[in-house]
Amino acid sequence: MFRGFLVKTISFVGYTVQYGCIAHCAFEYVGEFVSCSGPSMEPTITNHDVVFSERVSRNLCRIQKGDIVIAKSPFDPKMNICKRVMGLEGDKVCTSGPSDIFKTHTYVPRGHVWLEGDNLRNSTDSRSYGPIPYALIRGRVCLKVMRIQSHFLTYILPQRPNHKLFEFELLPFYVVFFQEFFFSSIKQNK
Repeated sequence: MFRGFLVKTISFVGYTVQYGCIAHCAFEYVGEFVSCSGPSMEPTITNHDVVFSERVSRNLCRIQKGDIVIAKSPFDPKMNICKRVMGLEGDKVCTSGPSDIFKTHTYVPRGHVWLEGDNLRNSTDSRSYGPIPYALIRGRVCLKVMRIQSHFLTYILPQRPNHKLFEFELLPFYVVFFQEFFFSSIKQNK
């Protein structure tokens, strides 16, 4: 009896460790769901929105201007920030606020990115703490999950301006919107 209990316990611990390792690798290298708080990305991402942050783009250095990213805060490494990439290394960016009369500019140094919130008047971003190292980027936001009348609506965020959204109904309660650039990249590969 004790031997059967011991075998079941060891088997359970083994499966738990295996699935824990798989979950860790998925969250670390594929992506994760993140709950965003604060007004800095309004109206694109509002307070308590849930987004999916994929890590593949970061690992392959495919972050582009206009992408929304999750990054470690330069002030508090335990906190994540959600901002839009406004400049990559070598780009000239405006460092002054929207209400400043005199505009100042700087260049983004090598290995860094310039991040700004969509709500410029209510955002602490690179205009406050300067460019951040590329290594602080955790992932690129590619999905936003919204709750509408007790059903979930999932859609891909418009990363860059003037991208049309296509609508497909997959299930009665789920609607998925895809960006035009996904279709154009599929056409280019064929």
